[in-house]
Amino acid sequence: MLSAQSLAKIDRELAKYPADQFRSAIMGALRIALVERRETGNTPEERCLNADMIEFVANYVGIPPVAAYEVATFYNMYDMKPVGKYKLTVCTNLPCALQGGVNAAHYIGEKLGIGIGETTADGKFTLLEGECMGACGDAPVLLVNNHKMCSFMMREAIDKKLAELE
Repeated sequence: MLSAQSLAKIDRELAKYPADQFRSAIMGALRIALVERRETGNTPEERCLNADMIEFVANYVGIPPVAAYEVATFYNMYDMKPVGKYKLTVCTNLPCALQGGVNAAHYIGEKLGIGIGETTADGKFTLLEGECMGACGDAPVLLVNNHKMCSFMMREAIDKKLAELE
């Protein structure tokens, strides 16, 4: 279900822990699986985690599938349903909110013609609210596809970022 390259990456995650603590590698293993699915999936459904993939990763890591499913459904970094090519997560926690995070989220929504939790009709963008991303001094912050942190996301910076993603 995963490429040899992704399995090798999971093996590197597993090597960080004693054999009786492989459960600790599940977050990294699920992230690796999701990255591969986002890069290789042909349809929106193929670009997110599904029950079969979670079970495969859990079995590979050596934990019960339900334990992996609990992690995948608890953290918002794991896409359990289809999202756009670009998943834009705006921090609206208090420090970011005080610096314009909520306004940034609404501005992005207006620019894209969608609301929070929605995906554009062309499947290109999904807009989400996120919890603290640990960059309060750079507020408001935007996370693109769980990997690229963008700081000081005021209107001009948002316009520039959306143009880059077009």
